[in-house]
Amino acid sequence: MSITLTPEQEAWLKAHVASGDFASVEEAARQLIDERIAERATEESDDLAWAKPFVEAARAAVARGEFVSLEEHKAFNVALLASLRP
Repeated sequence: MSITLTPEQEAWLKAHVASGDFASVEEAARQLIDERIAERATEESDDLAWAKPFVEAARAAVARGEFVSLEEHKAFNVALLASLRP
């Protein structure tokens, strides 16, 4: 397989090889591709079950009336930013 890098990608890889992060451009490319494949595999297998308690807590808060409108939220942010300005 042959892959053509953009000039920016090649420059980045060469700079990291020169700084000692990788032994070669080929090693860097392999390692970075391996890392991204592992990340994608993790993302694809995540069923987001960990998020269910957070979603349920948010739904319960909304049911109790514990929320602010979008307009209130925007006004709060405007006031906060104004208070932070010198």
